Amino acid sequence: MVALESDETALGRGDVAPEFELQGTDGETYALADFADHEAVLLVFTCNHCPYAEAKFDELNRLAAEYDELAVVGVNPNDAEQYPEDSLQRMGELVADGTIQYDAYLRDESQAVAAAYGATCTPDPFLLDNRDGEFRLAYHGRLDDATNPDEEPTEREMKAIVDRLLAGKEIDDEFKPSRGCSIKWRDD
Repeated sequence: MVALESDETALGRGDVAPEFELQGTDGETYALADFADHEAVLLVFTCNHCPYAEAKFDELNRLAAEYDELAVVGVNPNDAEQYPEDSLQRMGELVADGTIQYDAYLRDESQAVAAAYGATCTPDPFLLDNRDGEFRLAYHGRLDDATNPDEEPTEREMKAIVDRLLAGKEIDDEFKPSRGCSIKWRDD
């Protein structure tokens, strides 16, 4: 396990979010536009096996349950050949048994979406604002102040940002990096 912090990416606040078409655990293909009926999307690059990602399952499930206006979308970009626990089949098992209750859990088989967003670790959250039918980056940073898997958070930072975004307030929070396992990139 290699732990690292997320980087500020080339995708800046206010930039149009990169489009995607990814397979979901339900067998459907999802595009960013499929979430256009939500005011915001919390797109989180995550996986099934990293202890940092596992420690955030409950918070992501809670956010998905708390808001109708927010779609929580998990994207697993890890190389499933080298890390079979990150296969689409295993993702589906975690959804089926209720471990993961996001609005969608998608497989980034090519890893192109993770690269387009500049994701570096799991979890790596990107909060997207739906402005006039176009998603733009509102905030990129951690979910809460617990930076290690065995810590309990004292502050639900992303929830506070989501609340302000949905209330129409400006999001000018300083970037606070997420911490997690490195994305398992393919060697090709």
